[in-house]
Amino acid sequence: MLACFAAGEGWGAVKRGAARWARRGLVALAMIVVTLAGVTGGTMLGGRVTGDVGPLRVQFQLSPSTNGGSEIAVPPLGSLFLDSHSGPARLTARLDSLDQKRAEALIHEPGGLAAAGASAPADIRDALLRLGLRTIAVSVLVTMLLAALTFRSTRRTAWAGTLALAVTGGALGAAALTVRPSAVAEPRYEGLLVNAPALVGDARRIADDYTRYADQLQRLVGNVSKLYGTMSSLPVYEAAPDTTRILHVSDLHLNPSVWPVIKTVVEQFDIDLIIDTGDITDWGSEPETSYVSMIGQLKVPYVYIRGNHDSPRTAQAVAGQPNAVVLDDSITSVSGVRIAGIGDPRFTPDKQEQEAGPWEEGPTSLPGSGLRLADTIRAAGVPVDIALVHDPASAEPLAGTAPLILAGHTHQREVRMLPGPGGGPGSRLAVQGSTGGAGLRGLEGEEPTPLAMSVLYLGQNHRLEAYDDIRVGGTGLAQVSLNRQVIDPDVAADTGGAGAGEASPAAPPPSPDRPSPVPVGR
Repeated sequence: MLACFAAGEGWGAVKRGAARWARRGLVALAMIVVTLAGVTGGTMLGGRVTGDVGPLRVQFQLSPSTNGGSEIAVPPLGSLFLDSHSGPARLTARLDSLDQKRAEALIHEPGGLAAAGASAPADIRDALLRLGLRTIAVSVLVTMLLAALTFRSTRRTAWAGTLALAVTGGALGAAALTVRPSAVAEPRYEGLLVNAPALVGDARRIADDYTRYADQLQRLVGNVSKLYGTMSSLPVYEAAPDTTRILHVSDLHLNPSVWPVIKTVVEQFDIDLIIDTGDITDWGSEPETSYVSMIGQLKVPYVYIRGNHDSPRTAQAVAGQPNAVVLDDSITSVSGVRIAGIGDPRFTPDKQEQEAGPWEEGPTSLPGSGLRLADTIRAAGVPVDIALVHDPASAEPLAGTAPLILAGHTHQREVRMLPGPGGGPGSRLAVQGSTGGAGLRGLEGEEPTPLAMSVLYLGQNHRLEAYDDIRVGGTGLAQVSLNRQVIDPDVAADTGGAGAGEASPAAPPPSPDRPSPVPVGR
């Protein structure tokens, strides 16, 4: 009997011991979960500081990551990524703003940019030190608050805080120990900066030692300062929350490289609507219809009219895209904007074919097609915000029927006023350059034709308030320029002087509606 009792007592002790270790294991697991949640939440909440790097105001932010690395965001142009370190922490440096007075002083004073760049490593080091200390402090605090609410035990709360300190400090220490200064020599670009790798100068020539790394960092800060200083002299235009942003493209001519550029502009400029004024293909053939399938990936409405290089088959293929609207002597309303459009009356894919012919006069002529659309607009009995034609030769009969007329065809950017009939209200005609760089034809000249597109800003009354002309260097070139024109509602035509900076080699000379471009990268 005593033996049985002793055996039972021993088995009970084993079970109690097992239960005690199970409870301890569950508590330990719960503490690990609470600590990881606290560290993650604390990093997201407190892992950010703002500091001055030269004339730039930069926001530094840490976020949990399995790959590490760093991102330098230059909105709205894109980002460059550096494989700067390993570890579970990712660093993002976002250029938030620029002190315009300091930037102008640095640009105009001899050695100003060099002086700003010389202080860059120390500025960044101080900001990163503050970022690390702030991240650790907030992570520990958030973890202890979670632990106090979960366990209601001072001892376990203290253990959770200690564990959070070890995890956060270890993660940041691992990142610091794996820093690769040479990573700045191998940046990866996204956004429009893909076309402007010269932002970091001759980065691929630097050695791995820290001294040259610091020199290259100074070059980066100096170049970005110059970029933002130049862009800061653009006319000021504060878009209201209800502003409609339209991307005007034309004459893509089967250039496959233009789709990523369009997608980037749509995302970074928060585009609401794309308007394409024709010549999306070259021959209008059946094999070319697969090219328009990229329209569906843009995720915003796409309004299109047929150009003289586009066939009815092309228009049908565009209409088959889920986000596309094809206009041909018709009117639609997209994103609250009423748009009328008509396709080109010609189909002349072979440029050796004479363009003169039955379309010289009558309803199938270029002026005749514009007159047909004008009659359609008047018959609708409601105001139209934008009228679309492919060839600007069709635009004059539309003067006064819509405040803004968009066209393409000429591969040359031009903006001018068309007087209204009888001295009435006129229309602004905006002719787009070739968004596709004129396709293969763009390689026939001494320099490739640049890719051209424009962002139109329509105010609450759907009237044009400003526009940005974007030019991306043609095939083989690496330059992006941005021109801004702010519309004065009291002036019939745009006034000059909207741009700043030196002109692009591929850009036309400045004119009242063609201000000097601002170089984004070269």
